[in-house]
Amino acid sequence: MKPLAGKRVVITRAHHQAAPLARELEALGATVISIPTIEVRPPQSFQPLDKALRFIQKYDWLILTSVNGVDALRRRLDKAGIAASALRHLSIAAIGPATRDALVALGLTVRVVPPEYVAEAVVEALRSEVKGKKVLLIRAKVARDVIPRELSALGAEVEVVEAYETVVPPNSAKRMAEHMEGGRLQADAITFTSPSTVHNFAALLAAGHSPKAVLSGVRIASIGPVTTAALADLGLQPHAQAETYTIPGIARALADSFQATEAPSPSSASKSDG
Repeated sequence: MKPLAGKRVVITRAHHQAAPLARELEALGATVISIPTIEVRPPQSFQPLDKALRFIQKYDWLILTSVNGVDALRRRLDKAGIAASALRHLSIAAIGPATRDALVALGLTVRVVPPEYVAEAVVEALRSEVKGKKVLLIRAKVARDVIPRELSALGAEVEVVEAYETVVPPNSAKRMAEHMEGGRLQADAITFTSPSTVHNFAALLAAGHSPKAVLSGVRIASIGPVTTAALADLGLQPHAQAETYTIPGIARALADSFQATEAPSPSSASKSDG
């Protein structure tokens, strides 16, 4: 039997990014319920990003921290009529394999992918590389300031430009309510793949409903330590955290979590054998 057979699993990723996680979970036997808690939108202005691209030759390093950032980069290059080859002089760092693959699809070479897919690991990987260098960081409107703060302290000149922002989807509160009963989410598990999915999940809940109460009895899966820290801010502790901070990683961690708790103990197995 598949490890998630009969389990109803809520995924909170943006609608346009939900399919890969849904496929992973369904392959493990789950019934997937998509309730997006984030929606990716353009920033108020692309002017800072467009200006950076016009003067891209002045930068030494380019850092991207999400596939959404790469998508925005590609669209702005297309709009400005700038070939991706104009970026080939840059040393490029990507926070993880999905971001790297999106950059490679643009014909770019990624020099650095840290062993852990978090901002702190990006800083550590670039520690001896950025002194006196001009660094362009393309990211979301709201993001942790670890990379610009720490790289600046190492002697880099860091410019941060917003490529997109995440907002609460307008219809998701209704979808959430449809899957609630008695103040509790009617699911076996829920997955969170970024701090934004966590914070916006709390924002979607009706007044008087605490995340802890809503998720009582629901298994929580986190994609990694930064998302786990966001859950802790809400008083929540995940039952599963991905070992590799990827979509397959979180699906596997959730499946392993269920298997660990549902496997019969040696004593019960011996009793049933008798």
